[in-house]
Amino acid sequence: MSAARSHPCAIVHYHEISLKGGNRPVFLRYLQQNLLRATSDLGPVRVIQLPGRIVLDLARHPDPDAVRDRLGRVTGIANLALAERTSSSLDAMKRAVEGAIAQQPFGSFRITARRAFKTFPLSSVELNRVLGAHVRALRPEARVDLAHAELNVHVEVLPAEAFVYCDRRAGAGGLPVGSSGTVAALLSGGIDSPVAAWRMMKRGCRVVFVHFHSVPYLPDVSRKKARELVERLTQWQYFSRLFFVPFGEIQREVVLSVPPPARVVVYRRLMARIAERLARQVGAAALVTGDSLGQVASQTLHNLARIDEAVTLPVLRPLIGMDKLEITEQARALDTFEISIEPDADCCTLFVPTHPGTRMSGEEAAAVEARLDIAALVGAGAAGATLEVFDFPPGAGVFPPRSAHVAPREEPVSE
Repeated sequence: MSAARSHPCAIVHYHEISLKGGNRPVFLRYLQQNLLRATSDLGPVRVIQLPGRIVLDLARHPDPDAVRDRLGRVTGIANLALAERTSSSLDAMKRAVEGAIAQQPFGSFRITARRAFKTFPLSSVELNRVLGAHVRALRPEARVDLAHAELNVHVEVLPAEAFVYCDRRAGAGGLPVGSSGTVAALLSGGIDSPVAAWRMMKRGCRVVFVHFHSVPYLPDVSRKKARELVERLTQWQYFSRLFFVPFGEIQREVVLSVPPPARVVVYRRLMARIAERLARQVGAAALVTGDSLGQVASQTLHNLARIDEAVTLPVLRPLIGMDKLEITEQARALDTFEISIEPDADCCTLFVPTHPGTRMSGEEAAAVEARLDIAALVGAGAAGATLEVFDFPPGAGVFPPRSAHVAPREEPVSE
């Protein structure tokens, strides 16, 4: 690459993907595809796979800052930065360093140079010294500080090109959405379940949402909150499906036959069965809940065991060891907290006993459910479910395609 072709780009580094050995190309294809989708409405972006990093060429892009901000919600990224992409000649790197520091106020600095190939004529230490001396010549008042520098100028040298940048930001981490399969998350209007769903996205899962409502027994507020939460979370996975399940009539049937202390666990067992039915329809391999151990009566060890016994799919609980303060802090970071605390009346508030039981046994669960036509209730709940879909960026179309099993494209995304 000649100096004349020096231009801006975004440089993305990954960490956990690097540990995947022979499966690394599959994870990288998911990450490349997600990078393209996340930035698809912002302007022309070309994704280039290089050794150990991915580059988004922004030579013709109108708003590189918007691209950088959008990349902050792409899981699988360890860190990212806007960089100057130039040739690997020393003169070109000096010019790129000049451009990188031109608008930066700093009293101390360091150069952090890395060579991706060892035949470059200067070692990393020597390159640090040469480029550091260049900065000192430009800014005589600035001092070198290797431990606590106000400005850290990164230089990555590849065989034919180099990347220079200052403002490196932490990425979301984890694995690319879609690389770990599909799960179905039970979504209430509360604080916990959106955080649980997001944590599964960060582990590479695409999440299908299932929301239980009690319309017409309660006002239609919880569905509005569920839509807002899914819209927010779709910014992390680009395409979402949200099932709305009418649950009020099912709860009424439970109230007529089940003693008050057992009702909450029976409700939860029915929800799990209905969610499992819907999960199998969309190819989801597990259920996800926002349970935190001991937080409420249905989340004791005994009652969680009873709920798990009602289904055959695995039930994943990514918040099980977190307390409410930790979950709330994560909800604030995700910008779901303010939606979750809006007043509403969801199905969890309908027909709930004053003193629910906390230690239901398997025999007790079987005895109380023998009074109900479980198959009919589950069938009614699943048959009455309605589906809504969400896209991000808005109007970008269904992603991935609606077919149940979509293989990642086989060709690499390259120059």
